[in-house]
Amino acid sequence: MKTNKGLCLSVLALGVGALIAACAMQSGDEPGSSGAAIRIDADDIGGLVASAKGPEAGVWVIAETTELPTRFSRSVVTDDQGRYVLPDLPKATFSVWVRGYGLVDSPKVKATPGKIINLTAVIAPSETDAAQYYPATYWYAMMKIPDKSEFGGAEKIRRS
Repeated sequence: MKTNKGLCLSVLALGVGALIAACAMQSGDEPGSSGAAIRIDADDIGGLVASAKGPEAGVWVIAETTELPTRFSRSVVTDDQGRYVLPDLPKATFSVWVRGYGLVDSPKVKATPGKIINLTAVIAPSETDAAQYYPATYWYAMMKIPDKSEFGGAEKIRRS
């Protein structure tokens, strides 16, 4: 009786282990990895962005080409692990680079859709160099300041 029970538990444990391994492979995770693999198809460019400090989250990856009737550009932002995918690109050779706050533009890399391209972000050597890419007027231009009528200025605020 003990042998039958032990055999059933062993088979059950093997089945559960196989199911977990199959699910991990289905989602693109390697056992022990911290994140899903980057999946691209024939019209995507994807990869990882890292700097000397590690993966770069929240930076722009820009792809640009002049091989089409008009200049074509697409940009995306990296996720918290530095991963990116530039989806649904036309057939062309693209210049791909990284741009972000506290960085200087990385060297442009030539790439075609269907490729995994890992990029290296370049940390700005100083705040002055970083400000050349993103001066204060850049950030000010992005602000949408509400009209004063939207503040409810008709009523005075009473202080207690």
